[in-house]
Amino acid sequence: MKLSNFGFNLPDELLAEYPSEHRDESRLMVLDRKKQTIEHKLFKDIIEYFDEDDVMILNNTKVFPARLYGNKEKTGARIEVFLLRELNEEQRLWDVLVDPARKIRIGNKLYFGDDDTLVAEVIDNTTSRGRTLRFLYDGSYTEFRKKLKDLGETPLPKYIKREVEPEDEERYQTIFAKNEGAVAAPTAGLHFSKHLLKRLEIKGVNFAEVTLHVGLGTFNPVEVEDLSKHKMDSEELKIGPKAVEIVNTGIQNKKRVCAVGTTAMRAIESSVSSNGMLNEVEGWTNKFIFPPYDFSIANCMITNFHTPKSTLLMMVSAFAGHDFIKKAYEEAVKEKYKFYSYGDAMLIL
Repeated sequence: MKLSNFGFNLPDELLAEYPSEHRDESRLMVLDRKKQTIEHKLFKDIIEYFDEDDVMILNNTKVFPARLYGNKEKTGARIEVFLLRELNEEQRLWDVLVDPARKIRIGNKLYFGDDDTLVAEVIDNTTSRGRTLRFLYDGSYTEFRKKLKDLGETPLPKYIKREVEPEDEERYQTIFAKNEGAVAAPTAGLHFSKHLLKRLEIKGVNFAEVTLHVGLGTFNPVEVEDLSKHKMDSEELKIGPKAVEIVNTGIQNKKRVCAVGTTAMRAIESSVSSNGMLNEVEGWTNKFIFPPYDFSIANCMITNFHTPKSTLLMMVSAFAGHDFIKKAYEEAVKEKYKFYSYGDAMLIL
């Protein structure tokens, strides 16, 4: 498979600027791989496809307000700082992206907030836009993290051209988010409402929670035609004993085991035993899944509609079959499904 196999024409108006009014009332396209059929539903209809002791694997990562705006010393130029990951808690070192990058050099200082109580010094260049910052703040570590949170805003994807609004803080977060560390939401999970989760629970569906802290690398464009030469950024991963037990019981009992989102799928496929079972893990993964690929754990997945030539589309194509996904996406464009983070959903059986 080559990069050019994953191109398609996506009209701009199909990129979702806002989420659906109610989480579980976004549209749902249901693909049946065996029958090669496509159905059109609402997300809350997903309950029809699951029975007692089926398993849903959820990514419980929590998005932190990663986008800050500071002013450069002397010139006062406004600089966007996107927090990627904390490198050292004690020294308050962070890996960040800056924009515009050409203005930011080692030794520069950036001032944040109306009172300038938070200052950052640039101590290294990592990539063309990447920098390492040391934050200078007099308070405790807890106070420092609170300050970052207060000054930061919800890191909506760049394709959303509008300003961040108050409701984004809640809607760009799954209702089962627990472990803070993601700079982008695991978007397939955004469609679950408390009511729908409760109904699934009453029906006897088991939930296994894993953590994959989504980084911006997920959205990096693929710039090589030969997909085997593309390198994914590493993302932090944790799968504990409880999730392992729930998932492996589902596999052994030949139940429906559903990965909710490409991030949950990447997490479980990064920790598979030699006999095709899920293992506990705590570490990092840079796994890149593209066709052809044999999946070991999940036999079903929920995902959003992805943009052309994205690594996410490649994974979904590997799971559902390239030709079937191509047909489904043509249907989605024709039927005006909404794409990307705040867009509609797909269930692949």
